[in-house]
Amino acid sequence: MNSPLIEAYLAVPGLPSADAVVADPQINKRFIRECRKKGLVDPVRNLNLRLLNARKAKDLQGLRKSKRIILPNQDDFRFASEIAARFLERRDDISLDQIICDPAKVSEFDRIAAKLSPGLTPFAYRWAALSLRKRRQLEPQILARIIRLIDSQILPIRGLELPKVTTSQGLYKLFTSKETLYIGECQNLRKRIGKHLDHSTSKGLAHWLWKHGNERVFLEIQVLPDKTPTRHRRALETEAIRTYKPLFNIGGA
Repeated sequence: MNSPLIEAYLAVPGLPSADAVVADPQINKRFIRECRKKGLVDPVRNLNLRLLNARKAKDLQGLRKSKRIILPNQDDFRFASEIAARFLERRDDISLDQIICDPAKVSEFDRIAAKLSPGLTPFAYRWAALSLRKRRQLEPQILARIIRLIDSQILPIRGLELPKVTTSQGLYKLFTSKETLYIGECQNLRKRIGKHLDHSTSKGLAHWLWKHGNERVFLEIQVLPDKTPTRHRRALETEAIRTYKPLFNIGGA
């Protein structure tokens, strides 16, 4: 039953929406305290998920009118939130709700987003991701959900230790805090990334790196199982290009 949970939600001051209760660290602490007062002993993750499920089931409809939240300058950090959300969704095979509701997962989300676009509050990063989903701009990549990863990482290009990059096959993405530059697939990630860093075979990317440098450029690598067919790897690349629309992929802009 959700009634004690709903009572706990209604006890939170300030008329926040269910999404805001889950996404705002301070408001969430107040909600969890109210849940404990009602005798709810579930883990924080489960209580948060139950609240969002109650909202989706319209159990909260008409109980109170929540305040609308508009964060300024979301264009400055929205892409960082998208990268962080998609990275965790892909790596751990989980949804955005599962990320936002789980204290450990959402802390990792915050760290990734802040590394890409520093200076914002955790709530700002989280709210931007929820806003993207509401606008249907965070749709899942279907093939990526089917073909599982061995590993994935986000690394800064500046100071990258190439010998530590795996020689396994997979996908890679070069991006800044605002946009994706290039997406590729290969049989040997270390060898291909080394070529890009030495002198990229993509003339547009090579010129961009020469002009802007690599100080705020990041690399995401997705390691695939050894027996992944080449056609599957290329299909994943195509799907990623359609999602991110990188600047320097042929047909990707």
